[in-house]
Amino acid sequence: MPLVVVTGGTAGVGRATALCFAQHGYDVAVIARSQQGLTATIKEIESTGVRALGMSADVADTGQMEDAATQIVNTLGPVHVWINAAMCTVISPFTEMSPQEYQRVTDVTYHGVINGTREALKIMSAQNKGHIIQIGSALAYRSIPLQSAYCGAKAAIRGFTDALRSELIHSKSTIRLTMVHLPAVNTPQFEWSRNKLPRTTRPVAPVYQPEAIAEAIYKASLLAPRELWVGISTVQSILGNMFFPGWLDKLMSQKAWGGQMQSEPHPINEDDNLYTPVEGHHTSKGKFSGEAKDSVIAIDPARTGKVALTMFSAVFCALLWRKSGRKK
Repeated sequence: MPLVVVTGGTAGVGRATALCFAQHGYDVAVIARSQQGLTATIKEIESTGVRALGMSADVADTGQMEDAATQIVNTLGPVHVWINAAMCTVISPFTEMSPQEYQRVTDVTYHGVINGTREALKIMSAQNKGHIIQIGSALAYRSIPLQSAYCGAKAAIRGFTDALRSELIHSKSTIRLTMVHLPAVNTPQFEWSRNKLPRTTRPVAPVYQPEAIAEAIYKASLLAPRELWVGISTVQSILGNMFFPGWLDKLMSQKAWGGQMQSEPHPINEDDNLYTPVEGHHTSKGKFSGEAKDSVIAIDPARTGKVALTMFSAVFCALLWRKSGRKK
């Protein structure tokens, strides 16, 4: 059976993706910090009839990631797909974040992808094949207030991935590289992320179920697009930022500020997962299922752009032909 590795695979999109690949016949290796979360996740994956392995490691630690990757290959064999999905965030105005908090979000969300990609390339270069999928976000293109560290990390992942893709092309590598940009998803992220706001937090609507996102990621593993834009809100955010960035700056200052908060006050001294795992939240879904959508569109912008350009060219040629005919 083919083997997929998922970092951050014990909760949210990562867990839903690990289970989705298992349901499609993949053996699955999951890398995450919480042993309790790994145990529950592996049990769920093995119930589908595939082999599974959980490795406890902090993606920000290069040594731990190297050890985890080695153990995965020695136990399950060659890796066919590697998905970097681990993340953390602090929801706070920039001026209220400590340098240590900013560093930690960057280390996990950005450097964790670097570390995962490095290990994936070591494995895949030896076999000269494989597919690396980076879980990105619409926020890689269009940042929002109160998550500057997370938005910066996602934008950095996009820059790193584009550079690496060119290097792989230059070396004539057959390893494929895809970045999947996500919309807001109903995950436990908003129950255990560090929150420095006066109220509890929530994803900015519209919100999608992680299982729908996981299916889009699985399809990306089959088609290997350069990028995949998942959710109409992602498409709108990316295209809108291309044409109306200043207008979006003002819109985000209002909509995305209040849109990330609920009416309930935020409990003081609530545990968060910035430095250590928080047990009891290792599920795919969060608490927003009442509004979350069960299906989502996924657009390959390269393919869609070619179609749009072809249609534009056809219309333009038709207009020229019509104008030429009238002159005659």
